[in-house]
This record gives sequence, structure tokens and C-alpha cells, in this order.
Amino acid sequence: MSSETDGVARTSNTFASDVWTNFMRWNINAVRNPFVVISSLLQPIIFLFLFTQVFGNVAGQALSGPISYETYLVPAIVIQIALIVASSSGIGLVDDIESGVFQKTLVTPMSRTAIFLGKTLSELVRIVVQIVIVLALGVLLGAEIKSGLTGALAIIGVAVLFSLWFLAFSNVVALATRDQESTIIAANMIQLPLLFVSSAFLPVNSMPDWIQVVATYNPITYGVDAARAIMVNADVMEVWNVTAFGGIWNTLVPAIGVLVALDLVFGAIAVYTITRATSADVQ
Repeated sequence: MSSETDGVARTSNTFASDVWTNFMRWNINAVRNPFVVISSLLQPIIFLFLFTQVFGNVAGQALSGPISYETYLVPAIVIQIALIVASSSGIGLVDDIESGVFQKTLVTPMSRTAIFLGKTLSELVRIVVQIVIVLALGVLLGAEIKSGLTGALAIIGVAVLFSLWFLAFSNVVALATRDQESTIIAANMIQLPLLFVSSAFLPVNSMPDWIQVVATYNPITYGVDAARAIMVNADVMEVWNVTAFGGIWNTLVPAIGVLVALDLVFGAIAVYTITRATSADVQ
């Protein structure tokens, strides 16, 4: 009886093992595709270089205070990379659905939450690697992280926190459409316009009034402002006039509060959607 019980224990799944299995599966899939790996590493370099060269002279004139456009731009590129990687999450899920792998996963005894969490963690690794590259390259181009190494780590943390809601959204869209083209269109329709009506590339107070209103309700504004506040070690939020916390915290507290709320809402929707999915649903 003892040996029989031990045998069952050895073959039973745990939540942690389910997370690890899915985490490794998605990482192995990425490594086996050299184009994905190389393009993921080149993307941050291309974005940062192009934006500083194309917009640097013009946009720099809109900045107030002794801050270079490179310093101003790096947090925006960090959040942009988090958006791009997060949007590709749903595309990867559609590939799984079309190849039949996702259907097979659903009939296993794996926890559905663990399936989503393992996949999400693998994508967060890509986000962190790309952001490290951007921060290092930004410093080489003249950007200054005034809060030092601790600030650099905090910027990475903000980007990860920001990416979670869009990762969840991308996967929900993938399960709803089960079509790669639809998932790409939905992601692009949201991320590209929102980037340009936020505080990403120019100060909000230098934009038309209607854009300032949109920026106030734009999640990207809060991700960029949180990362930028850490970058320059100062209060940079323009859409809210918060004075209760003092200094940099006048930006960080409301911005992080908004991001956490978004993560909880969209994360819950994603987990619910995957939990309710069956193999028949995704045929």
C-alpha cells in the first residue's frame, strides 16, 4: 500500500510543476526560432536609435529643464517594448491553437491558471532581457538614470507590472478570435494609437487639448510616467496634480495604483477565459 501511494505521489501534478513545464515549453519554442530571438534583441536597439535620431532635435525643444531627449525617451521605449512583447503573446497562443497543441494541453490534468502563468513568465523573461539592452544602450547614447542601479531595476519592475494587463488582454483576444490576423489587428489597433496619445514621446502639456484628455485615461501614460519618474528621480506626472505623497511618489503612487488595478482586472478575465476553455471550444 505504501509503495502504491508513493507511486501516485510521484506522478501527481503540482501547481509549481505545471507552471515550470509551461514556462520551459514556451522558452524552448522561442529559442528554437532564431528569427524571434534575433529580432527580439534587435528591436529595442532599432527603436531607440531611430527615435532619438528622428525626433531628438524637434522634440527636445518641447522639454523643460535640463533633461536630454535620450533621458526622456528611454522610459517610453521601455514601455513600448513591453507592449510589443505582450501583444505577441496572443499570437503565440493562436499558433498553439492552430497546431493543435493547445487543445492537447487542455485535456491534461494541468492547472489552467498554471498554463497561463507559465506562458506569461516566459514572456516576461523576454521583456526583461530587451529592457536591459535598452537601458544599457540609452546610457551609451547619453541618457542618464539619475536613480542609479536601483532605479534601473525599478524601471524593469514597472515595465513588467505594465506588461501584465496587455499580456492578459492579448491572450483573451486570441481565445476569442482563434485567428492570428485578427489578434494582430486588435493588438495594433490599440497599442499604436495609444502610444502617440500618451506622455511617451512628448510632454502632455505641449499637445492639443483633446489629446491631453485622452492621455489622462490612457494606461500607457501611467506606465511611462512611472518609469520616467524613476529615470529622472522626480515627479513628472502632468495628467494628475497629486501633492499628497511628496516628490517622486506623487507620480509613482497613482501610476502604480492604476497599473495594479488594470493587472488584476485583465488577469482575472484571462484566467477565467482560459479556465472556461475546453478542447472543443478551440477547434
